[in-house]
Amino acid sequence: MSKSKVYFIREITPENLIKIYEALGIELTGKVGVKVSTGEDGAKGYLKADLIAPLVKKLNGTIIECNTAYPGKRNTAKDHIKVAEKHGFTSFADVDIMDSNGDFEIPVKNGKHLKFDLVGNNLKNYDSMLNLAHGKGHAMGGFGANLKNQSIGIASRNGKAYIHSCGKTKSPTLCWTTKYQQKDFIESMAEAAKAVSDYFEENNKKIAYITVMNALSVDCDCDSHQGDPVMADLGIVASLDPVANDQAFIDMIWNSEDPGAHLLRERVDRQEGRHILPYAEEIGLGSRDYELIEL
Repeated sequence: MSKSKVYFIREITPENLIKIYEALGIELTGKVGVKVSTGEDGAKGYLKADLIAPLVKKLNGTIIECNTAYPGKRNTAKDHIKVAEKHGFTSFADVDIMDSNGDFEIPVKNGKHLKFDLVGNNLKNYDSMLNLAHGKGHAMGGFGANLKNQSIGIASRNGKAYIHSCGKTKSPTLCWTTKYQQKDFIESMAEAAKAVSDYFEENNKKIAYITVMNALSVDCDCDSHQGDPVMADLGIVASLDPVANDQAFIDMIWNSEDPGAHLLRERVDRQEGRHILPYAEEIGLGSRDYELIEL
């Protein structure tokens, strides 16, 4: 079986973001949704407007997001848009909080934990998607990149609760007191990401995956008290395979000689974060076997 191609550029610039997208050889057509994290109010690491605007404009893309399950400044569409505006996203694109209009179920096939994935209703309006992730650590998932961006990121507020509780509740208040095994949560994220991939494929819609590996904090952009970066920027990776792309990101952290890299490795493994990769491969979302092509 041929290895998945992962493209890599060391220098993080708006021009290189366009260059790596073009290297994928995919044309995202029709109405294009660009899934990025708009960043919690107070976070620092989210992808900045000046970096991503040229690529988003090139695709004539709409920034797509969903509300958070946790209390904060992004758990209602009205507040979420305000934060997106504060962080500069509305200055270059329309921002669509996809669950401002409710949500709908898409099937999870052969899931151990989830029976379905609950996604923002407006996802139906998009013909293709750029999953544009910021690579970083995460307090609950260990790390966040394309797989997390496609699972928790595209799930509606209730859908996020459903993933976080491993399929036990859709309630954003009850999900935080629900008991679950950490590995089950990691697997639930993979199942939700696969459901989105299947939904796009079955409707002849395309997805491309890019992860910007900068501002590498052990905390997520959803953290209003996000810690400073613990290691130097690594670059940008892009692929048509989300598992390969996330695996490349993790491999770069594990192979890094940066003195701060151990902090990120500890955060990832404390939460069993790497388990998402073999499980996502097992359920057919992609391959961990990749060929790295440096541009």
